[in-house]
Amino acid sequence: MLRVGMGYDVHQLVEGRKLIMGGVEIAHDKGLLGHSDADVVVHAIMDALIGAIAEGDIGKHFPDTDPQYKGISSIALLKHVGKLLKDKKAVIHNIDATIIAQKPKMAPHILAMRENIAKALEIAVGQVNIKATTEEKLGFTGAEQGISSQAIAMVDL
Repeated sequence: MLRVGMGYDVHQLVEGRKLIMGGVEIAHDKGLLGHSDADVVVHAIMDALIGAIAEGDIGKHFPDTDPQYKGISSIALLKHVGKLLKDKKAVIHNIDATIIAQKPKMAPHILAMRENIAKALEIAVGQVNIKATTEEKLGFTGAEQGISSQAIAMVDL
């Protein structure tokens, strides 16, 4: 049975943190604030995948109150989500994600992000699409206060 899940995540930009997107460290004067590495695109993808198999959300699986997840790589968490899907015999058809950020430019890093995500989930790079957009200086992302991401995933369960 084909199932679709969607995910959304947002984190505040702050000084003194690395900016990690899709498992790629991107040079920027600010990074995303969060319990883990705050990789919003990976978080949105995880929520989409978990939603497609009706297993809640990332907060259920990786609570921000649990010290074992403090500073953890979101790619490591994504590998766990991939195992969860395999345990349920779910097959990923495709993932499509959008990063919403005024700065920095994401385009130079998108292929590496896709490769990291595909490798973590043991799927083909062609099954992962990531794109980026700005909000034309509107809202919290346009004001460079944060970065958000949306994702959708189709799985066979």
